Amino acid sequence: MNDDAPLLTVSQAAQLAGMHPQTLRQYDRLGLVTPRRTVGRGRRYSYNDVERLREVQRLAQGEGVNLAGIKRILDLEQHVALLERRLAELLAFQAETVEAERRVFAAGTTGDVVVVPRGQRVRRTELRVDVDRASSGALVLWRPSPRR
Repeated sequence: MNDDAPLLTVSQAAQLAGMHPQTLRQYDRLGLVTPRRTVGRGRRYSYNDVERLREVQRLAQGEGVNLAGIKRILDLEQHVALLERRLAELLAFQAETVEAERRVFAAGTTGDVVVVPRGQRVRRTELRVDVDRASSGALVLWRPSPRR
């Protein structure tokens, strides 16, 4: 089941969070929890919303944080989670880029570019140049320079 699906009415969510339904309405007006709306404008809460309500309650009662502070804390936590996801994406992209730059290429006997496995040498028989077809027996290996 999707924890973000808007399934719960105000009274159901209030019961699960251990709050009065009017408290949920107040938190909605303050922007602490934003339930989805039905076509008739009724509030529908998800299980993630209930967890957020429990966190609001813990911060208010257990930590003594006021509602404005709680809103700021929750917004910052959401922003940090977004940044962490973006950082993970960028690190994965960087790892792919570094791996691509570490590849070694060589020219095959037919003139095609081939990827040489890292740490392995190419046998001369694999890269032999036919003297009748080429004016030079030169072989060029190219490796991208490291980025700075």
